[in-house]
Amino acid sequence: MTFDRRRFLKTVSAGALGAGVASPMMMSSAAIASPLQKKMQTADSPVFNLGLAAYSFKPHFAFYKGKPVEPLDGRSIDMFQFIDYCADQNCAAELTSYFFPPDADEAYFRKIKRYAFVNGVPIVGTAIGNNFTLEKGEKLDQQIADAKLWIDRAVQMGAPHIRFFAGKRKEVEEAPERMKNAIEAVQECVDYAAKAGVFIGVENHGNLTADHVIQIISSIDSEWLGVNLDSGNFVTGDVYDEMARCAPYAINVQIKVKMKTETKGVKIDCDIPRVASIFKESNYRGFVVMEYEEENPFEEVPKAMDVLRKNFTL
Repeated sequence: MTFDRRRFLKTVSAGALGAGVASPMMMSSAAIASPLQKKMQTADSPVFNLGLAAYSFKPHFAFYKGKPVEPLDGRSIDMFQFIDYCADQNCAAELTSYFFPPDADEAYFRKIKRYAFVNGVPIVGTAIGNNFTLEKGEKLDQQIADAKLWIDRAVQMGAPHIRFFAGKRKEVEEAPERMKNAIEAVQECVDYAAKAGVFIGVENHGNLTADHVIQIISSIDSEWLGVNLDSGNFVTGDVYDEMARCAPYAINVQIKVKMKTETKGVKIDCDIPRVASIFKESNYRGFVVMEYEEENPFEEVPKAMDVLRKNFTL
């Protein structure tokens, strides 16, 4: 991801608003991700660096969103041990916010930063579970405040990227004005993050479509904003086409071995070679992070990482 790509997004956003063009929600991806975007890229080949999300070991952490939980089958892992695991896998680490102890302070996050560095593990980013498609008021204000807190913590632990859940499709469909609330909230957080040099990646979470994600990204004028593209989160239409439409905006990529469907509880295998082709064709340059959400992560994550190595090798 180069700054030239970010400038393209700025040009699109300003041009669309200035010319009174229809909302990006109503535009095709071809109208947004035009050939001009590829022309402006300085690099003509993709670059993939592999990472692993702490969420992959969700059942085995002793904390979840600030509350103590019992690790599954008595097999526990903390964030320092997770960094060790990433060192063994020779990959970067995404330090998902849910699993830190509730009393973690600035000194703790500096210790995390040092521990990762001396063990040769790049910290690719962190993540929060926010929701911005809310009515304006105290709840939304608190979501924004929590997001800014984690931007501060990203700085403390040396994480260059933080992924956001912009909101939920159901809430936007029930009250379309909530998309405007979400865009304004993301804008406020991006402005805050930019001052600290932290990238914000808007994830295709909450059953958001490619149109929703593109609308948010193209409505905000910042070179510190992009898409955190999750291979497992699109559920409608041709999910691979949805990924391809968002791929030119990606600043971080997450891969799941399974994909959701519109039928609750039903998943299908992810065609990882096809997903890899999408990002090769879009000249994606950055981290590709495994987020394993199935059973037996201690045994299965190494196999999943091998699949990434096989398919995301250039």
